[in-house]
Amino acid sequence: MTGEELLRRTGEDVFRLWQTCRNSDKVVEWSTGRRFLRLDRAVNGYARLSPSIRREFHTYTVLGLKDQVTIMDDCVRGLVREIRRISQAKLNLAGQVVTSIVSSLGERELILGKTCFILAGDITYEMAHSVLRPEVSTGKMVRGSDLDLIVVTDNTIPESVLTDLDEAIHTKKYYLLTHPAYQEEIDYIIKPLSRIEEQLSFDTFEAMVACKILREGVFLHGSAAFFQTIKYLLEEKQIPEKLQLLEERAGGYRRRAEECLQNLSSPPGESEYSNLFFTREERLEDTFDSA
Repeated sequence: MTGEELLRRTGEDVFRLWQTCRNSDKVVEWSTGRRFLRLDRAVNGYARLSPSIRREFHTYTVLGLKDQVTIMDDCVRGLVREIRRISQAKLNLAGQVVTSIVSSLGERELILGKTCFILAGDITYEMAHSVLRPEVSTGKMVRGSDLDLIVVTDNTIPESVLTDLDEAIHTKKYYLLTHPAYQEEIDYIIKPLSRIEEQLSFDTFEAMVACKILREGVFLHGSAAFFQTIKYLLEEKQIPEKLQLLEERAGGYRRRAEECLQNLSSPPGESEYSNLFFTREERLEDTFDSA
């Protein structure tokens, strides 16, 4: 079963359950999917790997006994298919949402020619999930991974057009968040190309995050040529190489964290590695689960 299924079956504290499974010579763990770079102010050096240790155990790990390997293989294949299905469904929804927003605007031709809509986050790694969690600002429950949307605009677009676009996205954001058939969260930002050119300096936390998001981002709508210009600028400033170094550093940090946490005699609390075990949002999930 998955970590989530075992957690519900046992009613155990998630850290203790992870620790018990990790230290048992009878339990086999198979993790699905992949780990990728996440930048986090709460982590020393900013770089950590996503999913967190808790999320990986809860959502992406299959557990069994040594004589259940054949059954586990079937379970892992099924879990991989489900994760990919969720990722594709969220990608499709993001595309539909953006297309409908642009189509509703009077200056849609100008927007199509002078902007590009980029999707980033878990979905682009085929690692989206649909575990119910509280949206941080409102506390409303949403279905797993955000739809992380970046709208990059040409520097010459009139401010009035950008205002209309922002209002249209915000209206759709509220609709998807509150409608029971969706319960999806759009996390979006609109920025001009000039702002991206400044952030390519990669010299502040905010600039590093912006570059990382653009590096992983996939094209959704608007001008494909504009999108390629952005990708070229990233290559020109060697952003992929800089992010690769951070990901390698995060991999070493994750290995050290898991070794330490496996042998910890008490819950991680506010220890150095607590933020690698679970994020703030995941702490909130635990609160809602036990309420």
